[in-house]
Amino acid sequence: MAKTKNAGTGTEMEVGGRVRQLRQGRGLSLRTLATRAGVTAGALSLIENGRSSPSVSTLKKILTPLNLTLGAFFAADRPLESGFVVRRNRLVNVASGKGLRYLALPGLNKERALQIMHETYAPGADTGGEPYSHAGEEAGFCVAGTIAITVAGRTEILRPGDAYYFPSTLPHRWRNTGRTPARLISSCTPPSF
Repeated sequence: MAKTKNAGTGTEMEVGGRVRQLRQGRGLSLRTLATRAGVTAGALSLIENGRSSPSVSTLKKILTPLNLTLGAFFAADRPLESGFVVRRNRLVNVASGKGLRYLALPGLNKERALQIMHETYAPGADTGGEPYSHAGEEAGFCVAGTIAITVAGRTEILRPGDAYYFPSTLPHRWRNTGRTPARLISSCTPPSF
């Protein structure tokens, strides 16, 4: 299994290697997975070879035909410890894309009704040009920086102290429009990562 690291230290090579391993383990050719995911075979090849970092929306597209969520992809081999406190060195980065870090609880989200994350967006970081959607609801607070949130084609700028809430079935995306890192504390139900 490709190595996954915690707290945002994963590399494009690890993401790509894990995608390749999952694809091959299911007996799919690169072209077949690319077609099912709606991405080009060239783009998938670049990702698998660690030469391109997929956006959140692109990685979700690739994982859907593999029957995986982002959370399962990044955290399957990191079970939740017994007890109710998870130390920061055990949190798992479930984001893919340059300048993105979504710290979440380890373990499989299918066992939970709620997902909570500490999201960090470097200046200029973006979840991808194409909005994505999923079942459920999302809410959160901006705790630092500024971030543009686009939901169903409408864009709003969040500043520290601002909050948001929307049905996750609406197409949405995130972009750091400021010059400093933006941080959010977010929650969604059911878990989507």
